[in-house]
Amino acid sequence: MAENFDDLNNKLPELKLDSKQAQGFLSFFKTLPDDPRAVRFFDRRDYYTAHGENATFIAKTYYHTTTAMRQLGSGSNALSSVSVSRNMFETIARDLLLERTDHTLELYEGSGSNWRLVKSGTPGNIGSFEDVLFANSEMQDSPVVVALSLNYRENGCTIGLGFVDLTKRVLGMAEFLDDSHFTNVESAFVALGCKECILPIESGKSTENRMLCDVLTKCGVMLTEKKKSEFKTRDLVQDLGRLVKGPIEPVRDLVSGFEFAPGALGALLSYAELLADESNYENYTLRSYNLDSYMRLDSAAMRALNVLESKTDANKNFSLFGLMNRTCTAGMGKRLLHVWLKQPLVDVKEINSRLDIVQAFVEDTALRQDLRQHLKRISDIERLMHNIQKRRAGLQHIVKLYQSSIRLPYIKSALERYDGQFSTMMRSRYLEPIELWTDDEHLNKFIGLVEASVDLDQLENREYMISPSYDSILANLKDQQELLESQIQNLHRQTADDLDLPMDKALKLDKGTQFGHVFRITKKEEPKIRKKLNTQFIILETRKDGVKFTNTKLKKLGDQYQQILEEYKSCQKKLVDRVVQTAATFSEVFESLAEIISELDVLLSFADLASSCPTPYTRPDITSSDEGDITLEGCRHPCVEAQDWVNFIPNDCKLVRGKTWFQIITGPNMGGKSTFIRQVGVNILMAQVGSFVPCDNASISVRDCIFARVGAGDCQLRGVSTFMQEMLETASILKGATDKSLIIIDELGRGTSTYDGFG
Repeated sequence: MAENFDDLNNKLPELKLDSKQAQGFLSFFKTLPDDPRAVRFFDRRDYYTAHGENATFIAKTYYHTTTAMRQLGSGSNALSSVSVSRNMFETIARDLLLERTDHTLELYEGSGSNWRLVKSGTPGNIGSFEDVLFANSEMQDSPVVVALSLNYRENGCTIGLGFVDLTKRVLGMAEFLDDSHFTNVESAFVALGCKECILPIESGKSTENRMLCDVLTKCGVMLTEKKKSEFKTRDLVQDLGRLVKGPIEPVRDLVSGFEFAPGALGALLSYAELLADESNYENYTLRSYNLDSYMRLDSAAMRALNVLESKTDANKNFSLFGLMNRTCTAGMGKRLLHVWLKQPLVDVKEINSRLDIVQAFVEDTALRQDLRQHLKRISDIERLMHNIQKRRAGLQHIVKLYQSSIRLPYIKSALERYDGQFSTMMRSRYLEPIELWTDDEHLNKFIGLVEASVDLDQLENREYMISPSYDSILANLKDQQELLESQIQNLHRQTADDLDLPMDKALKLDKGTQFGHVFRITKKEEPKIRKKLNTQFIILETRKDGVKFTNTKLKKLGDQYQQILEEYKSCQKKLVDRVVQTAATFSEVFESLAEIISELDVLLSFADLASSCPTPYTRPDITSSDEGDITLEGCRHPCVEAQDWVNFIPNDCKLVRGKTWFQIITGPNMGGKSTFIRQVGVNILMAQVGSFVPCDNASISVRDCIFARVGAGDCQLRGVSTFMQEMLETASILKGATDKSLIIIDELGRGTSTYDGFG
């Protein structure tokens, strides 16, 4: 163990501050407001530091030992500190903002007693840390911030909900009635993938607030409280008019249709400071969100059905997302799959049209493999476009977009070759929109821009340059640069002849040194020409690797070359900014294409899963929720059968309307009761997402929600026994469920004896 500590101390960056700097920093640190949630880092150029409570938290959580801590200052003023390398900072930032939801992150820059906050982020608003978080990894999920405005009435509570997805640039509003358990709020959190919730600071109504905080904890959502005065609707329509694309009238109509949601949306605009950043103007879309347009899932069902990945998964097939994620594009497909799994459909027609496309891909293997090959070459268009609009982009972003754009004709021709039974649908859903967005007015215009402006020949050397022919000033500078280069070359040749040394072998020409262009010879050659060196040249330095020297001619040419190079670079930079600005005007084209491509990607992923499993999946028959039964023959649990050690025995489940709508499963321990109960839920969820299901035969009547109560989680700290917890959860299910819901209850009413529980 001791070795590990020494090892750790060797790896940790050394905290180097002289006493004056330390005093200055300590006095600044005392002035910081107290915020238990904030983890504050200070940028010391080569490494970062954290202090006080934060230092203890980082040492214990990430270094798993407090020996990593150092004291800054002495005596009663001493401040515990910990230093963090750049790589470690990236890991911590990812964990705080993407995995956990109990801290915010702040980054300060400065020196002495003079520091300023340069970046701050929360799990819902990761914008300023995007470059750190996604430097080496894809973005799997886009976080959403929700604001709620609660209005209690006799018959329950009317909830106004506003949400913003800062990555996709979507604003939304919803309004609904809810019960005392906040069942609908929970479903909305799950469906939107909410990471942070903004509530007005409430002093009264404590029991309701406790209930709501329970829901936030269950869904892993961070609570941020704001003053009641921020939930205001004054000027909201004007503000939205600036942010949202298109005319202001539809915005006004949409806002006037809601009573409480606009206040929540107003609080979000001020919290996320959307109006402060001009790149947001005219770039957002506003929509009203309807809870009933998707199947509702509560957080217990998400856990019971293992819908999303968890850190404790032994392998990727443990979760439904891990099993179904066979997407090819960089990031876009993954994010859409995330959304689809949280928002299963309830519209039979829409479910069937997804299933039609999957069937087309399952039946036509060549088409499927062809399309997947092309999709593998497509970058994350949404994120690239996001960076371009935020003006955070350089030429390499533009080139990546270009490289994705030139793959599209291949995708188009692959789709054109398909002539199966769903060809009309394939045409209207994918081919025609792709044809529209890739014509000469749209995408081809962008391709033309890139081909004219970027020097594509330089890409093999990983150099992103504007092509000199794009601009006359740049071309002129390039000519001057080449002329000077040839003059320097001639001088090199002439000097070599004068000194009677072979060029390049003995007399070398170094450029880009601290002295600019210089001649260099080895120490061995130096005595031969010492006389000439001292009379005709200026010796700059003598080192082990040789003697560097120059003369007035070379110095003059070198200085001119350096000046032209600087001018070339600044001209290049201006042009890059211009190209990026022009590229930003293609946002609509790329957003529409990204939508089509990511949808194709996910459906191809479903088809790949359905046809590559040892026992193939089948297409379910979908009927509306008012008719038909739920019949699953030879049904399997997709995640369990995907484990290496499992030989799965299929089961039948027949839920017949009015006859066997309610079933009680009994059996011995480890007999597979839980698996059986859950696989019914998983199969229905998969079918309503639009995927084939692991059954021999399946017909499914659409469910409007899946509620689950699984396993015992008692809150002894809050005075709630296991039994009480089960009763509370079941009560909330009974309040929220309808006659069209699917309810999964695994173990109910245990823990009532004096041996376990409270007695």
